[in-house]
Amino acid sequence: MTSLHDWLIGLGIALACLIASWALLLVLARRLPPGILRDLAAFIPDCVTTVRRLRKDPRVPRRARIAIIIAGIWVASPIDLIPEFIPVIGPLDDIVVVALALRYAGRQVPREVLMAAWPGEPRLLERLLGPATKRNT
Repeated sequence: MTSLHDWLIGLGIALACLIASWALLLVLARRLPPGILRDLAAFIPDCVTTVRRLRKDPRVPRRARIAIIIAGIWVASPIDLIPEFIPVIGPLDDIVVVALALRYAGRQVPREVLMAAWPGEPRLLERLLGPATKRNT
């Protein structure tokens, strides 16, 4: 029983650290002047919001929804390829996974649906998705 209790305490501490790092990113994103640093600090929170919105949207096909949900689980998971506590590169694997999932969804979901779900700077999502194709109608 004690080992389970210790494990739950450790899990709670890890979850608290993850939430604290996200809160720090949100604070940084709001306090930084406009530019690349602000965009990078806001990227993961914007991705989490986009994943949450697209997961509930009926216009998102099942395959795209599954990719988006997997990306959301990856970001929320405390297990990463690159540990979050490493400065600068810690969130890199999260960014790559979410970017790949959004690019995949961008080929299947109408562009206006993705843009409506994105709470951040629209130019960032447009740059991530690349040029619009005729398939996204």
